Amino acid sequence: MGLTYAEVVLESTFRQRKMSVKALVDSGAVFMIIPGHVALQLGFDLEEVGTREVVLADGSRKPVPMVGPLRVHFGDRYCDLSALVLGDEPLLGAVPLEMMDLVINPSTQTLTVNPASPYLPVAVTK
Repeated sequence: MGLTYAEVVLESTFRQRKMSVKALVDSGAVFMIIPGHVALQLGFDLEEVGTREVVLADGSRKPVPMVGPLRVHFGDRYCDLSALVLGDEPLLGAVPLEMMDLVINPSTQTLTVNPASPYLPVAVTK
């Protein structure tokens, strides 16, 4: 087993800018994360956004910008959310995975739509 990456399209719905990126897929992470240079290319002003305090892997806390609205596309699916601005590569966490009803196949290191709902994403609400 290794790391899983997926091609996604990020879209700033307010600025109407899109870009394709290779994102690390991590079901152990929660949020969508994008690096600062991606946020700037999508038209977000990092001085005029809210911040969120995050707890990093080493236990330290850090305030980071949160941008949105951001639309994330994978295949024929998409979700609208906010993203934390942090790190050096995009990261697709559990929230966008669940919103688009995607599954990780660790043996092939691929991301796919849920085979139980191949045509429309399904949200479990219980």
